[in-house]
Amino acid sequence: MNKFVLSFELIDSPLLPVAAVIAGLGVVAVFLWEPRRLIRTAVVAVASAVVMFVVAKILEAMDTFQGPLPSGAIWWATGAAAAVGIGVVGICRRPWPRRVIGAITVVAALLAGALGVNASYGVTHNLAAILGVQALDPATLPQRGDTAGDPSTLYQTWEPPAGMPTKGAVSALTGGSKIPTGQYAARDASLYLPPAAQVANPPALPLLVFMMGQPGSPDPTALAKALDTFAAANKGLAPIAIVVDQLTAPDRDPACVDSAKYGAVSTYINQLVPQWAEANLNIVKDHRYWTIGGFSNGGSCAALYGTKHPDTWGQMLDVMGNEFPGSEHVAQTVADVYNGDANAFQANKPSVIMAAAAPGTYTDHLAIFTWGSADTTYGPGQQANADAAKAAGFTVLTHIVEGAGHTGEALDGSLAYAIPALASVLGLAAPTP
Repeated sequence: MNKFVLSFELIDSPLLPVAAVIAGLGVVAVFLWEPRRLIRTAVVAVASAVVMFVVAKILEAMDTFQGPLPSGAIWWATGAAAAVGIGVVGICRRPWPRRVIGAITVVAALLAGALGVNASYGVTHNLAAILGVQALDPATLPQRGDTAGDPSTLYQTWEPPAGMPTKGAVSALTGGSKIPTGQYAARDASLYLPPAAQVANPPALPLLVFMMGQPGSPDPTALAKALDTFAAANKGLAPIAIVVDQLTAPDRDPACVDSAKYGAVSTYINQLVPQWAEANLNIVKDHRYWTIGGFSNGGSCAALYGTKHPDTWGQMLDVMGNEFPGSEHVAQTVADVYNGDANAFQANKPSVIMAAAAPGTYTDHLAIFTWGSADTTYGPGQQANADAAKAAGFTVLTHIVEGAGHTGEALDGSLAYAIPALASVLGLAAPTP
C-alpha cells in the first residue's frame, strides 16, 4: 500500500470534518428530495441509531473494548448509523441522482463514523498504526559524538550549534538498521532522534525504550510529539527513543515474557535492544540514564521489566498499564504463555517481584505511574502498583489526567507530565524536588 496513504494523519487532519460535512449534506439532500416521506425516513434514522447504541452498550458491558467506551465514540457511531440509514433510504428509491446521493452519504457516514471513533480514542494517528504495519522511512543512524562529561549536568553544559533542526526525526529501524530479534518475531521498531542528536559531534543522550498498547504497533507519533515539545523548550535536548514491539501482531498478547507460543519477547527487549542501542546509538552508557516505558499493554510490560531488570533500566514509566500482564484474560494467559503454571504467572506480577526484592534494589530508581481519572479499569491497578513501588524503595511519582479515560487524551497528558519529570533525573533539565 502507498506509504503516503499509510502515514496520512487521521486525527489531527481535516479528513474527519470533511467526511462529516459530506455525510450531513447527503442526509439533508435525501430528506428534501421527497418531503412527503420525511417521517418514514426519520424513523429509519432513529431506528438505526438506537440499534447501534444498544449494540455498543452490550459490547461495552461484555468488556469487549477492555474498559468503557469514550462517550465521543458512542455518539460518532450512533450518528454514523443514522446517516447510513438515511443514505440507504436514498439508494432504494429512484431517480438515479437520488441513489447516487444516497450512496455517497453511506460512504461518507461510514468514513466519518470510523474516523470519529478513532479520534475519540485518540491513539492511532494513521492507517499504518491501525493495521499494525511500519510506514516510516528507513533510519539513518546518528553520528557518534562526545561521550565525555557528566551526563547529569548536560542541561547546563550543552549549547546547541547554529543550524540545529527544530524538530526530532522519526524513522524505521529496518533493513541494515534493524535490531536483531533473536527468537522473537518483532515488527520493525521506530527510532526518535531529538534535535540535539542530529548535529555534528552530538552529546551522548539518555535512552528511552517505549511500547505502545494493544491493539497497536511501534508507532512513535504520540511519544515523538511529547519529546519534541520538551526539546523545543530545552535547547533541543530529549532522550533518544526506540519504540519497540512487545506484541508481534495487534491481536496477540505475549504478556511480556518469553514463551514457547509467542517467542522470546523479554529477551528481545531487555537484552537485544539494549545491546543494539549501546553499539549503534550515541547514548549515555550509564544505565541509570536508561528508561523503560509504555502505554496500556506496553505500560504493564514496562512495570514488569523495570522491576525485574533494575540493572538494565534505571527509570520506569508506566502510562495507564494493566496492573499485571495478562490481567484482562488471566486464564488464557496462564494456559498460552505459562503452559498452565499459575504459580509462574503469579510470580511475574510486578507487585510480587517488588515485594520479594532485596532492600536497596530500587534505590535512586524513579517510577512514574499515570492514568486518567475516568479510567476505572486500569486506574486502580496503577494506584496499587504505585503503592507497591513506593513500599519497595522506588522514588514514585503519580499523575492523574483529569476527565480522561483510557484514551489518547490521557496518553498525551501523561507524557506531557512524565517527560519533564524524567528529564530532571536524566540530566536534561534542572533537578526538581
